[in-house]
Amino acid sequence: MINNTAEEKGLLIDMDKTKILFGDYDQNLSLIQNEFDVDIILRDNKLRIIGDEENISMAHKVIDILIQKLNEEEMISSHSVDYAIRLVRDGEDKKTADLSGVIITTARGKVIRCKTLGQRRYIDAMINNEVVFSIGPAGTGKTYLAMAMAIKAFKNKEVNRIILTRPAVEAGEKLGFLPGDLQDKVDPYLRPLYDALYDIMGVENFQKNLERGLIEVAPLAYMRGRTLDDSYIILDEAQNTTPEQMKMFLTRLGFGSKAIITGDVTQIDLPRGRFSGLKEVEEILKGISGIEFIYLDEKDVVRHKLVQHIIKAYEKYEDKNIDIVKPFVE
Repeated sequence: MINNTAEEKGLLIDMDKTKILFGDYDQNLSLIQNEFDVDIILRDNKLRIIGDEENISMAHKVIDILIQKLNEEEMISSHSVDYAIRLVRDGEDKKTADLSGVIITTARGKVIRCKTLGQRRYIDAMINNEVVFSIGPAGTGKTYLAMAMAIKAFKNKEVNRIILTRPAVEAGEKLGFLPGDLQDKVDPYLRPLYDALYDIMGVENFQKNLERGLIEVAPLAYMRGRTLDDSYIILDEAQNTTPEQMKMFLTRLGFGSKAIITGDVTQIDLPRGRFSGLKEVEEILKGISGIEFIYLDEKDVVRHKLVQHIIKAYEKYEDKNIDIVKPFVE
């Protein structure tokens, strides 16, 4: 009988970092052990990995990635472990250096970094282009990272103001039934934008710049007829724009400005028979220099692990039923 069990020795680790690396109740360690069918033992400042040689190698690579994150003072979460495992499984573990570096530090001292390779491509696209479309499911950081880059550009005086906008489209509810005046009615649609600004910039700093007109948060309809110079402009929930609204927004771009358009084409809330401007725009603008489309998927989701599974399940369901449920055409 051939014994395929091997043992990896000599993986030194700082004892002070083991609790962070292993997680509460060793949950991170359990994820790695279960994924690769290995045993990991800490003894005399060394991690010993016991199991099949190939699985030992992959487990070792995952731990190397996590130690690199620790050395960069990044917290280790179950998502960090899951993503490190995915990178190793896909043979992309050598690309982890692309995830290093700080985008911005929030008002509370939280460091914002790229968590996935898709997010890294997104950040690079925003650096190198005037117009960027970020298309992907919920939880991939489309809006939050755009906000971070906008605030960074504003702090560095690369732009004079930040403009954030969304189409005020009901997601199953009627706008007219909401209480208050027009501003009160549209504020719920803009609340996610306010929340991100509070988190990154701080409430006091945000309010000060809002009062000075240096930050503007408004429904998309308010953009009509304007030319937006020296601005960082973010159009969120762009899947709910009509083709006419998308054209209107894109032609507002002035000198010294950037426009970031984010959306999820699987969550369109437009009335039946209305086509999404976000789905149309790629065909119109493809190949134009200075414009880039970035596609994020369930691998880039940085929320609860279940969100990835939910997104994947919906994709499978919709693919299976695409020939059964025909789209309504007016």
